[in-house]
Amino acid sequence: MVLGAGYAGLGAAKRAARAAGDAEVTLVNASDRFVERVRLHQVATGQKPADLPLAGLLEGTGVGLVVARVTGLDPAARRVRLDDGRALDYDTLVYALGSTADLDVVPGAREHAFAIAQPEDAERLSARLPGLGSLTVIGGGLTGIETASELADARPGLRIDLVTAGVLGASVGDRARDHLRRWFAERGVTVHENAPVAKVAADGLLLEDGRHLPSDAVVWAAGFRVPALAAEAGLGVDERGRVRVDGSLRAETHPEVVAVGDVATLSVRGREARMSCQIGLPMGLHGGVTAAALARGREPARAKLRYVSQCISLGRRDGVVQFSRADDTPITRAVVTGRAAARIKETIVRSTVFAVRHPGVGALL
Repeated sequence: MVLGAGYAGLGAAKRAARAAGDAEVTLVNASDRFVERVRLHQVATGQKPADLPLAGLLEGTGVGLVVARVTGLDPAARRVRLDDGRALDYDTLVYALGSTADLDVVPGAREHAFAIAQPEDAERLSARLPGLGSLTVIGGGLTGIETASELADARPGLRIDLVTAGVLGASVGDRARDHLRRWFAERGVTVHENAPVAKVAADGLLLEDGRHLPSDAVVWAAGFRVPALAAEAGLGVDERGRVRVDGSLRAETHPEVVAVGDVATLSVRGREARMSCQIGLPMGLHGGVTAAALARGREPARAKLRYVSQCISLGRRDGVVQFSRADDTPITRAVVTGRAAARIKETIVRSTVFAVRHPGVGALL
């Protein structure tokens, strides 16, 4: 049984079905649609990505689909509880429920900020955009950068501030970061670096240094949280509630459970993984192989995962591709920008859908 049909979960279910022989594979997801999470900043500006029904993506695979929300896990009984009152039993579980925006880090964020982590979040922001004169995006990582740039590209008359507790694009090198700063400056987006937020209010936000930044709307794109289900069920988790896994992606405390994607801890070449579909999808594919091995009574192999690059869209016509070492550290001079970077990013985004359609070929990183 696979819980969650994001990049990691859908990849795991389809790969397990290919590798597990006559084992029955069931995929449980709260929605009947696959969400291209890496396009939600486009949804926020009113763009309409392709509709991807899970039934179509699963056609011919033998994977059974259950549309319901998971409300509880019972690892001792190997049982999953659903919001429709059902309880489903499993032999091997793939836990891939993903993450949502962490709106409880700063007072007022949950009450006053728009999130960008789910389709309904992005659609709510899109509906609000026409009446806005100003907007502030909180978060200087890839999600915040892509959200702010997409909004600036789509709404050139909108006054936009981008606020980050650290430096803009901390995970990329200086050359890539310089391009990001120039792009925002040329479009009138004010970037506030090293500016931690103390409070979000209806009329803007308060910074820790005492400054008040007025804004008609605030978008929260800083940090994520995972469901509490694993911790509540007694699985070994870290301080953020992510399942601690071994080299094959099995839960350290419950070897019949495989955890993949944002809900799992992961070290790639000695460094904590930066969660993204770039690593989540390969995790899912390997997790499917691990689950299939367990179902057939075999010892699963260790996961061999690596990074290649970080790809950032800046609207639809510009971008940054920061090539990296296997452990995700940037190769400072290995950077592509402009339209070429935008084309590379779009190709990679499309490749993720191809990979979940055809999990036997793996994923383009």
